[in-house]
Amino acid sequence: MLPGARALRAAGLLRPPGAVPRTGVARRARRGSGQRPVGRGFALPAGPDLRHFLRAAAAGQPRPSPELPPEPGSAPGAPKVYLETYGCQMNVSDTEIVWAILQKNGYARTKELEEADVVLLVTCSVRVPCSTAKALFLPRSLVPKVSLQCRCSPLAKKVLADKTEARHNPRTTKGTPREKAEQAIWNRLQHLKALKARRPRARAPLRVGILGCMAERLKEEILHREKLVDVVAGPDAYRDLPRLLAVAESGQQAANVLLSLDETYADILPVQTSAGGTTAFVSIMRGCDNMCSYCIVPFTRGRERSRPIASILQEVRMLSDQGVKEVTLLGQNVNSFRDLSEVQFQSVAAPGLSRGFRTVYKAKAGGLRFSHLLDQVSRIDPEMRIRFTSPHPKDFPDEVLQLIQERHNICKQLHLPAQSGSTRILEAMRRGYTREAYLELVHHVRDSIPGVSLSSDFIAGFCGETEEDHLQTVSLLREVRYSIGFLFAYSMRQPSKRSASELCGRNDGNIKVIFPDTELEDAAKCGAPGRAQPGDYVMVKVTSASSQTLRGVPLCRTTLSRAAASH
Repeated sequence: MLPGARALRAAGLLRPPGAVPRTGVARRARRGSGQRPVGRGFALPAGPDLRHFLRAAAAGQPRPSPELPPEPGSAPGAPKVYLETYGCQMNVSDTEIVWAILQKNGYARTKELEEADVVLLVTCSVRVPCSTAKALFLPRSLVPKVSLQCRCSPLAKKVLADKTEARHNPRTTKGTPREKAEQAIWNRLQHLKALKARRPRARAPLRVGILGCMAERLKEEILHREKLVDVVAGPDAYRDLPRLLAVAESGQQAANVLLSLDETYADILPVQTSAGGTTAFVSIMRGCDNMCSYCIVPFTRGRERSRPIASILQEVRMLSDQGVKEVTLLGQNVNSFRDLSEVQFQSVAAPGLSRGFRTVYKAKAGGLRFSHLLDQVSRIDPEMRIRFTSPHPKDFPDEVLQLIQERHNICKQLHLPAQSGSTRILEAMRRGYTREAYLELVHHVRDSIPGVSLSSDFIAGFCGETEEDHLQTVSLLREVRYSIGFLFAYSMRQPSKRSASELCGRNDGNIKVIFPDTELEDAAKCGAPGRAQPGDYVMVKVTSASSQTLRGVPLCRTTLSRAAASH
């Protein structure tokens, strides 16, 4: 084995012929109709009456069957839905859940916007750091007062000034994609407004829906602002989409943004929006209880709740059968997973936190934990890579670290979001740890998993941040030497470029690797030379690197087991 060789998968470049899309399973009984409050001062319309369903039956429209969901587009005249996804991996997973629900209710999928009868935008609502947010959402006359009250470093002051200008002059100022997440949706709605206006009268009116976190946060404004949107549904209301769309069909606006304490969509097998893909996201839990002072997730996604392990394993097995080569377990606080569905495990003692860490809530006893889930998932297919994101540093017991070290198909890469290198700022952020505790965890992780790749998130310009606080963050970056860093809010990552004659994949540390598309031998020498295909693992000798990308020379096709044995 040549030094510097890495196993990586050439993923997502081509679609294998004959790829079969996933199908859903029977969903729970629909909630009854009737009015219920949404936000402040809102009441949902009662929804379609019996005559609506009688007309649908007479017209021969398909009705959902618990045994055999209809295939997309199988019914003549089925309404066509166009889905757009913005933001994080959780929104990608949510889009697959939404499509599974709508497919079972007789909708067809279209990739052409002009063909759509329904356009649904699955949205992101990431808010900027605290000190900046105060300035962005105050009148211009009050902005200087905020700047004087916040003891910011020169760099943070520049960020503050840039973001304030972006808020008041959005057309002339550039901002990062995350900060412009909601503005991107408003701009898209203006485009859809024009599409509505030029829609032929012979066709039914185009229905537009906003789903996800932005729907949860800005429900009243979305419904009232220029009357652009017909349907608003929060992250816990996707089961209600068929009813909401039926209400909108009658010309009324419809909304459901109620958060749930138990909704996990566990009985819905998501339908991959890109059939034949070799990677997949599997949502294992929803919501967050950490209540970091800068974060909006607990208010848009609700409290933590976890899917039953049996449901997760069923989905991963199905993905393995379909040839998926990499699964990422998803959750806002993924490693605090706690399955309470098995009665015999409800009295199990709560695991300890990482040393020096604390929470704003009491220890939660009972349930099967993340280490048990990771163990079971990694056993399903030894040739399927397993990743997970996004974790909190407090939830890394030794059992999890030992599993990652032992199993060759669990990627030796951890995301440890630090957010700041200053203990004083970490306290203001309510992160639950000090700089010293975080560094002790980093050393313990590296002792437990030799060669582990670490990544992290950082926020600059937080309330009261001084030059000294900023320098402590810089020193933490230098001391830990992360493989990848996500720096907010003024670090814009440029996309890596490759030519048509090159392939790319990600190595075990989740870093993009680009290499020439050439004929390759098989490591076992059991097959003729051939080019790498989606889902193949390729041994690559790395020859150069940029700040975000590796480049190399492909050596051979291999397997995860063979690559692990060669080290």
